[in-house]
Amino acid sequence: MANEEIVHRFYSAFQKLDYATMQDCYDDEIIFLDPAFGSLESSEAKAMWEMLAKNAKNFSLVYTDIKAVDEEYITGKWVATYTFSATGRRVVNRINAYLRIQNGKITEHTDYFNFWKWARQAFGLSGWLLGWSSFFQSQVRAKALENLRKFMNKNNVSATTQSLS
Repeated sequence: MANEEIVHRFYSAFQKLDYATMQDCYDDEIIFLDPAFGSLESSEAKAMWEMLAKNAKNFSLVYTDIKAVDEEYITGKWVATYTFSATGRRVVNRINAYLRIQNGKITEHTDYFNFWKWARQAFGLSGWLLGWSSFFQSQVRAKALENLRKFMNKNNVSATTQSLS
């Protein structure tokens, strides 16, 4: 399977909230990075997609511009629209993705989005006033990791690193 096809398979599954297929696209030693969760590895990254899929409300996803940079790296864009569960606010998040494919699996996945723009939508006035600050961002990240840890414990998924401890 060509690298672009693997990425299309991943995002097509994401559109359907099919976390099992998304997880199957990942290597067992996946490294994931984004502004909301920070750095996740292996089972943490896979569990994150399961948690997000199972908790998604009013979710839709469009992905575009999947392009090979070289024999291993792929870039793409995706837009997720959903109701942010913590506040009930509608979010439209525009994300640039950078993925590395090795031996038919995604081994590295970095999603970048403007955290301040996201926080304004997700949190309203407090996100607008504080979303740019590293303190606010670290608080959001801590809560996201706490939610992921609880989800993993509830579903008997063991963390492979100490980042969730």
